[in-house]
Amino acid sequence: MLSADDTHASLTGAWRLMLGKTDGLRLLDLSADGFWNSFFAIVVAAPALIVGWVGVANEIGDPDAFAGRLGMLIRLATVDIGSWVLPLVALALVAPRLGVGGRFVHYVVASNWASAITAWLMLPSALIRLFLPPSNAISGLLSLLLFALSMMLTWRMTNASIGKGAAVGTAVFVGMFIASLLVLFGLQFLLGIDVPDYSGG
Repeated sequence: MLSADDTHASLTGAWRLMLGKTDGLRLLDLSADGFWNSFFAIVVAAPALIVGWVGVANEIGDPDAFAGRLGMLIRLATVDIGSWVLPLVALALVAPRLGVGGRFVHYVVASNWASAITAWLMLPSALIRLFLPPSNAISGLLSLLLFALSMMLTWRMTNASIGKGAAVGTAVFVGMFIASLLVLFGLQFLLGIDVPDYSGG
């Protein structure tokens, strides 16, 4: 388990990268231990993620059965963690062929800590979802704005951590985004999660 100082330094470094400042890499531990320790970011993100899982589980689980909601909560956690980790595994397989193998560790460490920040950034949307119907215009607008902000910050982090120019960084960003969506929808299908579509109001 990382110390509070190490965790703070890692989050600070990731935040600077999300602002497009490459000096954030100096605050990250890019050693082999630092690589594996960066997955502690999942634990850091967990409280914020749980709020989101509870909100969705309450919407699509059996409202009269605690076991039904708990089971849905576990499946939602599996989907989110899978969407976090599996695209990184895929990148490990293709990074050398894409010419970014030398920056793979930099990207994974930065991405893990940045994902923890993003989870907390999305927390207001998840909290509102607990009290307002998901079809509510305020809830939907806030979710959209926070999602757009998180994507912009993640794109900056990717460019800064890959360090091979905007074209390569953007290609990695788009590829990882698509991979995350494929894993997300694939796991939702495999686990029988049917998230309602509220776009029709």
